[in-house]
Amino acid sequence: MKDSNNNNSKKRQRKLEDEGAGAEDGDSDKELNNNNNNKKTKNNNTRKKKTTTTKDLKGILSSYILLEEEEKQEQEELDRDAHEERLFIDSNHRKKTKQMVDYYYSNIQDYCTELDQTSRKKSRLSVSVAGAVASAAAAVAASGDEKAVSNLRSESTHRRLWVKDRSNAWWDECNSPDFPEEEFKKAFRMGRATFDSICEELNSVIAKEDTTLRNAIPVKQRVAVCLWRLATGDPLRLVSKRFGLGISTCHKLVLEVCSAIRTVLMPKYLQWPDENAVRKIKEEFESISGIPNVVGSMYTTHIPIIAPKVSVAAYFNRRHTERNQKTSYSITVQGVVDPRGVFSDVCIGWPGSMPDDQVLEKSALYHRANGGLLKGVWIVGNSGYPLLDWVLVPYTHPNLTWPQNAFNEKIGEIQRVAKDAFARLKGRWCCLQKRTEVKLQDLPVVLGACCVLHNICELRNEEIDPEFRFELVDDEMVPEQAVRSNASTKARDAIAHNILHHGIGGTRFV
Repeated sequence: MKDSNNNNSKKRQRKLEDEGAGAEDGDSDKELNNNNNNKKTKNNNTRKKKTTTTKDLKGILSSYILLEEEEKQEQEELDRDAHEERLFIDSNHRKKTKQMVDYYYSNIQDYCTELDQTSRKKSRLSVSVAGAVASAAAAVAASGDEKAVSNLRSESTHRRLWVKDRSNAWWDECNSPDFPEEEFKKAFRMGRATFDSICEELNSVIAKEDTTLRNAIPVKQRVAVCLWRLATGDPLRLVSKRFGLGISTCHKLVLEVCSAIRTVLMPKYLQWPDENAVRKIKEEFESISGIPNVVGSMYTTHIPIIAPKVSVAAYFNRRHTERNQKTSYSITVQGVVDPRGVFSDVCIGWPGSMPDDQVLEKSALYHRANGGLLKGVWIVGNSGYPLLDWVLVPYTHPNLTWPQNAFNEKIGEIQRVAKDAFARLKGRWCCLQKRTEVKLQDLPVVLGACCVLHNICELRNEEIDPEFRFELVDDEMVPEQAVRSNASTKARDAIAHNILHHGIGGTRFV
């Protein structure tokens, strides 16, 4: 009994265990099925997303391709239009060229026809003239006159002169004795007697001989061309029309005459005075200002030029540029004059960027003075020069005393002599007032000739017409070292004291 009961209980336990195991197997199968379903869902979603992305990329690529095709079409249309326009322009150009060629060809044919007719007429005329001359020569030869035969043969041969026919009626009128003196003086800045004197002195240097091709230009006309050019400053084109000469001929004449003036007349009319002349100059300057031992009044002016091709910065005039609000280039002319305004020394051609004291140091006068030429005498300058052993300048520091003010007033009177002389120089020769066509290397010759001609006019008392008076404007810059001689400082103070206390300074400061 007990054995049977144990067997039954064991069977029941086995059955329960089998049932539990089966339940566990069922749950595991369910979990597997769920996992498989989730994977399938995810795969489906991924496939959908890839499909959507592929569709978007295809749309973008198709739109990009369409845009490229549109751009290509537009570019092709533009190229087609440009090609058509180029063809149109080329066709028009060919048409116009053909018309011009046809026009000129027809004109040339007409001209050649006329030229042939003219040459035939000339040949017939020359044949008839030669026949007439031959018959006349035969008749004269029959009479036995050999000289007459040679004259006839020379008259029958004429050489063609390749000279352009120009009118010189204006110069012929000026050169006639009936031309008014005032008009002549206004045209050439001097009277006829002075003009003739210059022509006579230059005759041996500038006179030319006639040739078989052309007649030489007379000396008077050569001098007149130069003087007119210097006096008016007109362009060579206008000078050419005025005198009936070529432009290049006028340019050559101006340089030739200026060079002759510098060579022949400068040693005679522009030189440092001798001892007797120096004594008279001292007396005249002392009578003007009360300052003793003054032998000259010095001034430096600027001549405008066209911007040079080399060393442009050296010729740039900063002061004139700032004042005129226009870029200016210049060269300098330093001159010393006597009481009449006649130049006794000039220094020409240093660049316009140099101040007055540097120009003075570069001049031959400075080196001669340092060599002892101006020992014991004064040359008066403005505040742009330094005080040297031989250069006397005004006081420039502020708060001047009465003697110093009196000295500046008197030295200003001497300085005014030089400034007025330069004003007459520029007023008489207007080429110095404007930028000239003359090359930079030729300018010293032209400026030197102007100074010599100025001296001749001043010595012959040729008064300048009020119409040509010129107001001189040059900027003065006080040198960095204004006083360079202690002995001159004491001498200047003594002169200032004498001017005030000996009544020379007048009553203005007393």
